[in-house]
Amino acid sequence: MNTQQLKQEIIDYSKEIGIDKIGFASADVFEGLKERLKRQQALGYQSGFEKGSVEERTEPDRLLPEAKSIISIALAYPSRIKNGPKSTKEERRGVFCRASWGVDYHKVLRDKLEKLSAFIVDKIPEASTKVMVDTGELSDRAVAERAGIGFSGKNTAIITPEFGSYVYLGELITNIPFVPDTPLEDGCGSCTKCLDACPTGALVQGGQLNAQRCLAFLTQTKDFLPDEFRPKIGNFIYGFDTCQVVCPYNKHVDFHNHPEFEPEPDVAKPKLKPMLRISNREFKATFGHIAGSWRGKKPLQRNALIALGHYKDKTAVDEIIAVMNNDPRPVIRGTAAWSLGKIGTDDGFVAIKEAMDKETDEQVLAEMEKGLAFKETSTT
Repeated sequence: MNTQQLKQEIIDYSKEIGIDKIGFASADVFEGLKERLKRQQALGYQSGFEKGSVEERTEPDRLLPEAKSIISIALAYPSRIKNGPKSTKEERRGVFCRASWGVDYHKVLRDKLEKLSAFIVDKIPEASTKVMVDTGELSDRAVAERAGIGFSGKNTAIITPEFGSYVYLGELITNIPFVPDTPLEDGCGSCTKCLDACPTGALVQGGQLNAQRCLAFLTQTKDFLPDEFRPKIGNFIYGFDTCQVVCPYNKHVDFHNHPEFEPEPDVAKPKLKPMLRISNREFKATFGHIAGSWRGKKPLQRNALIALGHYKDKTAVDEIIAVMNNDPRPVIRGTAAWSLGKIGTDDGFVAIKEAMDKETDEQVLAEMEKGLAFKETSTT
C-alpha cells in the first residue's frame, strides 16, 4: 500500500471514530521551538509542569528513534453550558475553565489515538507508533501548527478556522513517511485583544507567555497565591480562559460534538461553600473524572476561599472560621483568614484575632495580619 492511499484511509477512519480534525507533519527537529524554549527557560517563564528536556520536547526521534511523521488530531469542546446554574447570594458558585468541562480530555484523546494506532498497525504490521496527549514531551501546539491543524495565536493557543481555539490536541509519532500537510498562515494580524485582556500581563507579547504570571497556571499551584494575583482570579477555581473568550475567532463558536465533553452544570460551576468541607472520597467521586482534578482538592479549596472573599459572602463566614480553626493545612488556614478579612464582618475579625493566639505557623500568621488589615482599610 502506498503512503498516500494509507493517509486517505487514516483520514476517513478518523472521521468514523469522531476525530474533528487531523493533520500530518514531518518528524523533523522543531528548531524554532527549541530556541523559544531555551529563551523561556533563561527568562524564567516556564511553569515547571513541562515534561522532558528541551531536546526531548523538540526532537521526535528521541521519543521514537525511527520517527518519520507525526499525525496531529484535534477534538472540539463546548464553550457554553446549556442551562448553566446561576450564582445566588445564598449559594455562590465557582467555575472551572472550559478546557476542564466534561470527562478528562487526556483519556478521550488517548483512546482515539490508540484506535488510530491500531488501525495503522493493522494495515502496516511493521509500523511503529508512539501516542501522546498533553502530558507527553512533544509540544502539542507546535505539532498541530506544523500539521496544518491551526495557526499559533498571540494568546499561544492553536486557532483553527472551524472551531476557534476550543480544541484539545494530541499526536501520534510514526515511522511511516507520510507527505506532510501545509501549515496555515498566521491569522491574528494586528489584533491584540488577548494581550489587552490578560489581567496580569502574562502574555508578554504576541505568542510569548510568562507562565509564572498566567492565572491558568497559578490556579493550579498548591502554595499561597501571591497577593497581586488574588484580586484577578475572580471566581475561577481552576484554569482561566479570558484570552480565549475575547478572541474574534471564538465568537459564536460552541461545538457539542462529543458527549464526553458535555459540561455537568454543578461540576463545571460548583457551589463554593461545599468545596470547603469536601472529603477526599467526595472530591474523587464528584470531580475525579475531570481534568481539573489532577492537582487534588487543595488548590481548588484555596481558590474557593479567595472567590468567597471576592463575593464578600457573609453566609460563608461561619464555615470559613471553622476552616481557619481546624484545617491542618497552613495554606488553607491562612487563605481562610485572608478571606474572612476580605468579607469584613465583625465576627470574622474577632475570630481571626482569637485564632492568632493559637497559631504557630509564620505564614499563616502573616495571612491573619493581612486579614485584619482589611478592617483598618475599611475604617479609613
